[in-house]
Amino acid sequence: MPTTSETPTLSPIGRNTPRVDGPVKVSGMAQYTADFHFPGQLYAVPVDATIANGRLVKLDTSAAEKMPGVQAIFHRENIGKIFRSIPGTGFEGICDERRPPFEDDVIRYYGQYIALAVADTFEAAKAAADAVRATYSKETPNVELDLKADDDPDVVATSFGTRNRLDSQRGDPDTAFASARVKLDQTYVTPAETHNPLELHSTTAIWEGSSTLTLYESSQGVVNLQSVLAQMFGLPKENVRVISKFVGSGFGSKLWPWTQCPLAAAAARQIGKPVKLVVSRKMMFQSVGHRARTQQRVRLGATPDGKLVSLQHDYVYQRSMLDSHHEDCGEATPFQYSVPNLRVTFGRAKQNVGATTDMRGPGRVPGLYATESAMNELADQLKIDPVRLRIINEPKIDESLGIPFSSRHLVECFELGADKFGWSNRTPAVGSMKRDGLIVGWGMAGCSWVAARFNAEASVELRDDGTARVACATQDIGTGTYTILAQLTSQKTGVPLNKIEAVLGDTSLPAGPLSGGSMATESVIPAVFAAADNAITSLLSVATTTPRSPFEKRKASELAFEDGRVFVKADGPDGAVPFADLLRRANLRLVTGTGKSESTFGNPMPKFSTHSFGCHFVEVTWQPEIARLSVSRVVTVMDAGRIINPLAGRNQIEGAVVMGIGMALLEHTTYDPQNGAPINSNLADYVVAVNADVPPIEVNFLDFPDKAINELGARGIGEIGLAGTAAAITAAVHHATGVRVRELPVKIENLLA
Repeated sequence: MPTTSETPTLSPIGRNTPRVDGPVKVSGMAQYTADFHFPGQLYAVPVDATIANGRLVKLDTSAAEKMPGVQAIFHRENIGKIFRSIPGTGFEGICDERRPPFEDDVIRYYGQYIALAVADTFEAAKAAADAVRATYSKETPNVELDLKADDDPDVVATSFGTRNRLDSQRGDPDTAFASARVKLDQTYVTPAETHNPLELHSTTAIWEGSSTLTLYESSQGVVNLQSVLAQMFGLPKENVRVISKFVGSGFGSKLWPWTQCPLAAAAARQIGKPVKLVVSRKMMFQSVGHRARTQQRVRLGATPDGKLVSLQHDYVYQRSMLDSHHEDCGEATPFQYSVPNLRVTFGRAKQNVGATTDMRGPGRVPGLYATESAMNELADQLKIDPVRLRIINEPKIDESLGIPFSSRHLVECFELGADKFGWSNRTPAVGSMKRDGLIVGWGMAGCSWVAARFNAEASVELRDDGTARVACATQDIGTGTYTILAQLTSQKTGVPLNKIEAVLGDTSLPAGPLSGGSMATESVIPAVFAAADNAITSLLSVATTTPRSPFEKRKASELAFEDGRVFVKADGPDGAVPFADLLRRANLRLVTGTGKSESTFGNPMPKFSTHSFGCHFVEVTWQPEIARLSVSRVVTVMDAGRIINPLAGRNQIEGAVVMGIGMALLEHTTYDPQNGAPINSNLADYVVAVNADVPPIEVNFLDFPDKAINELGARGIGEIGLAGTAAAITAAVHHATGVRVRELPVKIENLLA
């Protein structure tokens, strides 16, 4: 039977561990990107287009250039050369808006940057940006809600390489659907959503001469950003340094570079002084990506006893006029449930919007909303419990690849979740459950997320004062990566957490992975462990070669290292010597080890299908007299391998569930059909879930380590908590109200119709 990850242990792995970076954050000592200041620093404010489709005909900068404190107004004619970048191998050179800023005068979305004001103060730069006058030749923008797929070829280019629009197929889904005794054919719609991390996107660019660039950047991928900017400015990669010590979250919006970054760098190059550019909240809705709007048709064919015989998932997603980010809604469809006949296809609809990009749980979150909603509707149609329907269709292998899962315990998730939630007390009739004068609705859904590793490198130092240092050029976006690296180092070296320095967010460190795809933790584990092992190997060599060392005449193979001490294996740990003593005897400040982890992402011939799985059980309350709908309770169960830090892990799932409440009931970005502007481009009108919207959330982890991923068996958990949540909520809404909502977010007017 599964156990929770809170079993008491002396190991730092699997223990509830407060974040090692917590004190500097709560004390205000943590420096986020916009907190850095440098001598002579200037401030930049972009001028953005006020149309979404047309051409810039004239730009009048004369008044702005004469304003006090203004250093320059940059535009296409004077910004200097900014090259395009191309993708490299793996996740290098990726960006979702490939066109450099000011490359041409064509306007493709509202908010596209057309000029840049640089001044001594932010206020002067903002005033100058407001004083720039633009004349346009404009056309009606396409921001239609009804997505019509473009006439694309069968194989299309995307940000991550080519994709076949026939995403997956097996059997004969058309014939099987036509002959199915029970059929469901529905379309589900998710809106454009905008990331709204607390920290605004920001860049500070500093040049040393004309060939060395340092960027302080709010980034979820400093190594990738280094690669892109090196290309854009024609520099050797080693001449670009990116620093991102703390990130005030990103939700995917900070994974890839956006155009404010090369703008700040180009302005600093031209003027010869540091330039800081902070994107405004309004601009965050325009020029740093958003989750694409999707329309997804799901057709299910089944037998009367609930066995799926056909599944077709055909989806269309919104994209910008130039760019090709792929919203992979069908990612989980081929393997989530057992079905002999399946087809998944996609289409793309160009619109006059800024580039779409990854948002927490990209592709799979909107995709699972559609397929899990369809499964819930099919269960109601068959009069079968939705948990039982999913268990009936549990696959034995990944039927899309014909290979076994490395670890799949979704049925255990369903069973434990149903037990914790009290699902057996559910009465299926609409509106049949009441409590304290309110109508109660219950719903559930399954979820999954990919598990894989990126390339990663790390270094570990053991020092003569008994401390250790672990370094990796990944970044902590608020998910607890600093703490994870410290825990891993402590596990291997025995050094207490409070004596370990974790260093991240700087491309001068060993190359690290993106903080995306919920893959950072599983990627760094092998790299940190290998680095620690190599540091220990160096230490044992020192122990056997240092004159007057207690182990001078021993062979390294005769020694053991445990809990920060060295001893002779045959004698046991009674005479163990702390590593710090050995280093001081050798007059060494430190020994260092480095380690690497190879990527498993995109392996064309995998032995196992690697994913995390889980489920959500949700309760809503409905008060029809005042049209009040609330989420009142959530129970979540996750099969995510071994949980390194349950305290931070629960926090990750809780935060994802909160985003799921926002996705289901609140969040949507609306575009003005006249000018293409995001209408609700502020935190007053773009409504997100706040404390009053969040009920008690119970998070349960199974404990089934997945050794196919890494030696600890840990998988990532940042995004899976959002997958499936909206489908569980809309199922609960139907149970309470009888209204089937298939377009998010649920609106009160839907329930009053």
